[in-house]
Amino acid sequence: MRGGVGVRYGVLVLLTVMILVPFVGIILAALHPPGAQLDGFSIPERWSWENFALAWERGNMTALMRSSVLIAVFVVPLSVMLAVLAGYGLTILKVWGNKALSFGFVMGLTLPMELIVVALYFNLREVGLTNSFTGIILAEAALFMPFGVYWMQTHFSNVPDELVEAARIDGAKDLIVLLRVLLPISWPAVTTLSVLYFMWSWNQFMLVLVMMQDPDRRTAPSGLGLFVGQYTTDIPLLAAACLIVIAPIVVVYLLFQRSFVSGITQGAIKG
Repeated sequence: MRGGVGVRYGVLVLLTVMILVPFVGIILAALHPPGAQLDGFSIPERWSWENFALAWERGNMTALMRSSVLIAVFVVPLSVMLAVLAGYGLTILKVWGNKALSFGFVMGLTLPMELIVVALYFNLREVGLTNSFTGIILAEAALFMPFGVYWMQTHFSNVPDELVEAARIDGAKDLIVLLRVLLPISWPAVTTLSVLYFMWSWNQFMLVLVMMQDPDRRTAPSGLGLFVGQYTTDIPLLAAACLIVIAPIVVVYLLFQRSFVSGITQGAIKG
């Protein structure tokens, strides 16, 4: 028994090291003088904290961060609302054709972005939604739906039938059952889905690159390409820009860490 616990802790420590070592390498690289040529994990002789301000200015991060926030602020609540409603309808209400619809959403999980982005561009161009935030928001919400519906279906399938039946006996309509009975006990699952949606929306690169032709209206990850030249790459500034881009994700995760972990473990335990 002790040996099994030791193995599990050993695996967790190994995974932690595998995640933290590259992160520490990026931090060290970001603190070298601009233009420095780096070789492995080297400690900078002089800590260049000004790299972050310089990377922010050169990468036009003010405009790009504004675009990322604007898109995420609309994508996350819209996607979560649609996923909750769809999961509720397919699992609790058992709408007509729910099994076929569920299978369709699961199949949607297998579609890679590279396969559909070109067709999606031409479809949105026909209705005038390219080079606009509206097109990107709608596209991301649609692309995130398969996982969100699958996630909420899995959560609602663990809700005891007696709880829903008791609410209906008391005269509660379908919408009231969702809002007053199921959602209060579903916040961990909803919070976890919201954090995942925010992370995916914030990190979205290819979709924004294809749909948004105006460089000043693209999102933060697209700004990283400004630090990569044809012949040379400014590694310290690129590393500093990477830390700037991932900082909001880290902050959001830390703020919702407890609910996020609760939602993950809740989905792994039946009953």
